[in-house]
Amino acid sequence: MSEERKRTGQRVVIVGAGMAGVQTAVALRERGFTGTVTVIGAEPHQPYDRPPLSKAVLLGKAEGSAFDIDFEALGIELRLGVEVTGVRPADHELDTAAGPVGYESLVLATGAEPIRLPGSDGVPGVHLLRTLDDAERLRPVLAAQHDVVVVGAGWIGAEFATAARDAGCAVTVVEASGRPLAGALPAEVAAPMAAWYAEAGADLRTHARVARVEPGAVFLDDGSRLPAGAVVVGIGARPATAWLAGSGIELGVHREVVTDDRLRTSAPDVYAVGDCASFPSGRYGERLLVHHWDNAVQGPRTVAAALVDEAPEAYDPVPYFWSEQFGRFVQYAGHHAAADELIWRGDPATPSWTVCWLRDGALVAVLAVGRPRDLAQSRKLIDAATPMDPALVTDPAVPLKKAVRV
Repeated sequence: MSEERKRTGQRVVIVGAGMAGVQTAVALRERGFTGTVTVIGAEPHQPYDRPPLSKAVLLGKAEGSAFDIDFEALGIELRLGVEVTGVRPADHELDTAAGPVGYESLVLATGAEPIRLPGSDGVPGVHLLRTLDDAERLRPVLAAQHDVVVVGAGWIGAEFATAARDAGCAVTVVEASGRPLAGALPAEVAAPMAAWYAEAGADLRTHARVARVEPGAVFLDDGSRLPAGAVVVGIGARPATAWLAGSGIELGVHREVVTDDRLRTSAPDVYAVGDCASFPSGRYGERLLVHHWDNAVQGPRTVAAALVDEAPEAYDPVPYFWSEQFGRFVQYAGHHAAADELIWRGDPATPSWTVCWLRDGALVAVLAVGRPRDLAQSRKLIDAATPMDPALVTDPAVPLKKAVRV
């Protein structure tokens, strides 16, 4: 397809009105694309940002978190409250509850959906926290200061527990593994975080599994009963790709859309971006599935460049995310799975400390608690695969950018 056709005649349809979908639409316009851009979203609300849902929106400090974007001025068509049920790549056509929608190029940006607690569907008082409607349903729970049980001590569980304690609720967090963030961080790094719960007045119960949930109570497998005016489930999320069944589009081991290093899928003229897609990382030598906000911001630039024939560079960002929990600002950059050395900067019993991971002497990942300067400097060092001096890295008084090996 010629550049002129790409810029002026093509119809791009984006499925998903979250951060990744909206940013793809905006990036297309920023790159001079003048064809038709349509964003289809399942929710009826104006597109909004998700991080504030577990903070300001949940606590009633904000009514919503709609993007400050003039879609009409940008010539971006929004079709909201429309469920997409399938795609037929050979026909270049989507199936939706409102009828078929044709496309010349398609971008999949459906994000991820929370995993439900088995046996809890239909039980009154059981909540997820993923959408604006979820946050609005939970607001009165916090306002009434109900006893709350949080299932899962991952990122979302910790953030909700923080908000619930701020609201004055009695909070019990139930975690099946032996520590918080068991799926995200090594035991020695996550272990100090367990103390944060007690400091905030939340009861963290590890090695605890939910046997059943009844209205007003959660029963654990050891027979104990926890009073629960509300139960919030935060046990993970999976790519929202069930609607792609039968499409022929390749899915990975986590049922995510498999893309190449330009975020192209196995189907012609179909791209995927954000939480629903994995990409091959040359930097880390493995395929990455990143469920975080920054990935949903960066990926759309690659997709937009490809759609206007700008031959984008391979998509291989340094993953980044942050979390605010129990009065601490936690940031992470990189990917530590292949690291062969772990270095502490500071005492984890104090409010501020950092963990650095090296591979073959080069910095590959950093976790910073209350040390934003470490994080900011580390992103550049990781991107450049900078060799580090372990003795200098260990000293929290030495800026990371000056802890390089010479």
